[in-house]
Formats: sequence, structure tokens, C-alpha cells
Amino acid sequence: MPFTQDAAGQDVVPLWIDGKAEPLDPSNYIEVFSSAQEKVVHHAQGANESDAIRAADVAWTSFQRWKRTKPEYRRDMLLRVADLYESRADEIAHWQVMETSCSKVFAHFNIKLAVGLIREFAGSLSTVMVGDIPHIQDGYGFVFKEPVGPVLLIPPWNSSIILSSRGVAAALAAGCTVIMKASELCPRTHSMIVEIWEQAGLPVGCLNQIQAGRKDAAAVTEALIAHPAIRKVEFIGSAAVGRAIGQLASKHLKPILMELGGKSPAIVLKDANLKKAAKKVAFGAFMHQGQICFSTERIIVEKAVAEEFVALLKQQKFEPGYAVSKSISKHAHDLIEEAHANGAEFVVGDNSYVSGASLTPTIITGIKNTDRIRDEETFGPSATLYVVENADEAVRLANDSAYGLSATIHTKDMLKALKMAGELDYGQVHVNTPTVYDDHALPVGGVKGSGWGSNNSRYGLKEYLVDKTVTLHSDEEEAVSFGK
Repeated sequence: MPFTQDAAGQDVVPLWIDGKAEPLDPSNYIEVFSSAQEKVVHHAQGANESDAIRAADVAWTSFQRWKRTKPEYRRDMLLRVADLYESRADEIAHWQVMETSCSKVFAHFNIKLAVGLIREFAGSLSTVMVGDIPHIQDGYGFVFKEPVGPVLLIPPWNSSIILSSRGVAAALAAGCTVIMKASELCPRTHSMIVEIWEQAGLPVGCLNQIQAGRKDAAAVTEALIAHPAIRKVEFIGSAAVGRAIGQLASKHLKPILMELGGKSPAIVLKDANLKKAAKKVAFGAFMHQGQICFSTERIIVEKAVAEEFVALLKQQKFEPGYAVSKSISKHAHDLIEEAHANGAEFVVGDNSYVSGASLTPTIITGIKNTDRIRDEETFGPSATLYVVENADEAVRLANDSAYGLSATIHTKDMLKALKMAGELDYGQVHVNTPTVYDDHALPVGGVKGSGWGSNNSRYGLKEYLVDKTVTLHSDEEEAVSFGK
């Protein structure tokens, strides 16, 4: 779905419903702003409630056809989509950089993850669609796997290709149709996904895209969730917005898959390879300006090695990048400044602005329980550092959070790490690697305030399937025996 040019010659990302661009309405344009270039790079057409209803109607009509396609047909299409991602990687990366101000390296990393995951879905599809034939007391019982129905996906801007591609691919692979409510911060990047799927042969109407400005977002979202055609919602974003979306889904009795924020801890034990741990902890904290839900937000180190570890942290070098917007960087900056004014000390960096929406990578220590940063996600290139006496105290501190997305342990003792992993209240616990870790074969999901449900591989495909029970009984009258 390429840009539509309006009467003034401006490039506008249109609403894409039923395989075509909707007419433009300049009174409801969204400005797409590049924080790195400090200018508006293009516009997007904002949706209203009637647009949302029309998209849901189309998704329902398309679902009646798409759900009847064979898994093998959908598998082959997934593989074509993955190939197109690779052949158009430079183009996809260009729009990620243009809209979200991420680095080219991060943009291509996003694409590589998406390609691997799409192929993993293709490889898992046939086995996931297998049902059961349970033994029942009378007749025959069958359990079939069926697609849940049209799905509303609300992906974020921060990992704009992998997180949107993951949901789209899983839902379409399962036989669902999709309305993607694209982020207003990166609508052209998200539109590349629609464009590639249709290029691969996806029937029109199976994947539709709308986006809404801030003033219309709540009404458009509720119109979609309330629509009887929508059978499931996937939301990836902040806990605050997740609460609102979750309440809407509950109000309308719609199941929801949510991956929300995190306050991910990296635990460094005294027997760890400190040099390696320092490198991985810094990477987890500063990658992509900290704009990843898996980012390392807390560093918890045993006292016996704290001084040495801090010295190694100070040796790490990371180039500052750009936040997607000045409001995102200001929030991260303000959380650190408040804690610093309340007595916290800088360990690495000084929280200064490099330029515009770019912050200096920073680590602080001496956090008080009253500081907002203690358990509020910064989404910036920063982390808080804590020193503890032992591993038990590290686990207690790590679990003292409303979140439960990702955690890491750095140690040479694998049995101890495995025992600690069982005690940590997190959806995934990694050992000797950054909290920012994902593999397409592994389930990804959170607990507590980080959401629920699973993504990736067969785990993600199952989210879009439901069990249908069918029983067969003879129509002949049978004698009923109650025993002797």
C-alpha cells in the first residue's frame, strides 16, 4: 500500500480497507514526525468510528473465505512473505529509520527477527492444527482446531517490524483475518507489512490497516472491540494503555493477548564472568535508547563484586541514539532527575541531553522507595543499580515489582541459576545473556503487570485457535443397561 498523494502533493499513508486506499480527508491528517530530523516527514490519514466499523465488516466477510483455506496453502504464503521481507529489507529499514529514528542496524535486526519468526510459524503450522479423538463413553468424539475469527492487532512503534509482523503472521497463519491498528508514529512502516502480504498473494480484505490520531484513538478502538465481528484482541504497549484496552475487552467479552511493560532486572552473582556480564548488562540497558519492553531497567549485584563490576560498567561504550519523540525522552529524563534530586547518585553518565530527543546513557544508584523510577518503566537509556548481600536478597528485590516480563542471571553455577529461575516471577528468565533476548522457537509472555498469553512459534499460533468439540452417535435405539 504505497503513499497516496493529496491535492497539495503531500505523501499520505492511507487507510487500507478491502485491498484499496480509502478517500483522503485532510481535516483528519496525522503528522508523522522524525525526532532525528526534527521535522514532519509525511502524513497519515486518521480513522474515525465509521472507518473502524467498515474495516471490521470487511474482516468478517473475508474471514468466511480465508478460514477455509488449507494450512499448506497458508504455509506456502508465509514462506513467500519471508522471502519478500528479505528482498525488500532495505526499503523496510528505510521507513523504520525515517519514522522512529532508530539506527539502521536495529532496523535490519528487526527484519531478521521477523523473517525467522515467519518461517518458524510456517514450519509449526501443520502440527499445531492437529486435533484429537478422545475416547468417550457413547459414540465418537472429535476435537478440531479452528481459527478464533477476525482479530484486532494493536502493535507498538518501538520494535515496529518484528512485533507487528509477529501478530499478523500468527493470526493469518491460523486462518484468522486481521485489522491492524497501526501506530500513528510509524504508519508507513506498518503499511509495508500489508503491502508485502498482498504482494505474496493474500486475498484482499484479509489484512486491513487503519490508524488514528490521539483525539480519535479511544473511540476508534472501542468501535473495533465492540464490533461483533472482532473475536480477539492483541495489544502490545504500556501497562497504562493496556489497562484501558483490557477493560474494554472485558466490557465486550473479548479475549485479549497482552504484552505490556517491564522493569527487567539483571542479577549479577559473585561468581559471574564480570567482564562479560558488564557488557551484556549495558547492552540490555542502552540498546535502541532503552525503548524495548525487555530493556534492563534494574541491575542487582552481589556486594562482594559490586565495586569491580561498577568499574567494568563504566568502561562500556554506547553511542546515544534517538527516542521516537521528545515526550518519550522527557519522561525518561524526568524520572532520573527526580531521583537524583532526591539523593540518588550517577554511576554512569549524567542524564544530559545530547541533542533533541537523544539522552546520554545513564545508570544511577541510591534509589529510594518513594522515587517514581523505582518501579515505573523509563523506556529510556538508563538503569538503576542496587547492591545486595546474597542471591536470596537479589531474588526478593527482583520480585518486588508490579511487572514480570524478562529477567537475567549472570553466574557460572547453572544449577543455582535454574533454582533461582524457578523463584523469579517473570515470564522468561535467561542466564548469562541480556534481558533483551528473544528466539522465535521460544514462547514470549509476561506475568503480573506485564500481561498474559504467549507469542512465537506454536505457542503464538495457538493463541488464535479454538477447540471445537464434535460428537457422533448412532441414530439407532439402544437398550439401556443398569447392571445387575
